[in-house]
Amino acid sequence: MFTGIIEETGLVKGFTQSSSGGTIKIECSKVLDDTKIGDSIAINGCCQTVVEKDSNSFTARVSQETLYVTNFKNLKTGDKVNLERALTPLTRMGGHIVSGHVDCTGVFVNKAQLADFYELSFEVPKEFCKYIVRKGSITINGISLTVAEIKDRIFKIAIIPHTFENTNLKDLKIGSIVNIETDIIGKYVEKFLSTRDNKNSIDENFLIENGFM
Repeated sequence: MFTGIIEETGLVKGFTQSSSGGTIKIECSKVLDDTKIGDSIAINGCCQTVVEKDSNSFTARVSQETLYVTNFKNLKTGDKVNLERALTPLTRMGGHIVSGHVDCTGVFVNKAQLADFYELSFEVPKEFCKYIVRKGSITINGISLTVAEIKDRIFKIAIIPHTFENTNLKDLKIGSIVNIETDIIGKYVEKFLSTRDNKNSIDENFLIENGFM
């Protein structure tokens, strides 16, 4: 699990792809502290396992499914990526619960600078819009953010200067592909509602039994 609070940006030093997946090498510093082979690091919000490590980089194996679902297939040497180590029981929960399992990719469609913050707009596939709500949480390239507005397939995010300057958001160009992870709570609610029977239905008795009334 992750919090969506980015620790640093790293540089892609090499990325080879094959029919079975790929291998990515990231140059970085901070996230290497206390990191061991087998630990998890989120790269642009995608949970990856460290298979090799040296003094200034780590390497991860990328599955074919990850290449299919995420923006990894668009990465090239020199690109900046957002990095975060898996949280520990002592980590402050500054963002929201981020699993590191990317749902889909989105497209960066607009940037507006408003006073002392930025408003960024993204377009996502229609089937994922139901998980995105105004004032709800969403993860873009591993960053925990709050949805300011959603209309049709476009949602907007208000970004403070610190987040903009210290992540790879500042490198986005119109048409850039980003990784999207929607809030896991919405998925559990959907699963519960879609599989409930009369016994598990939400009615007055259910609310009383579970302390809501």
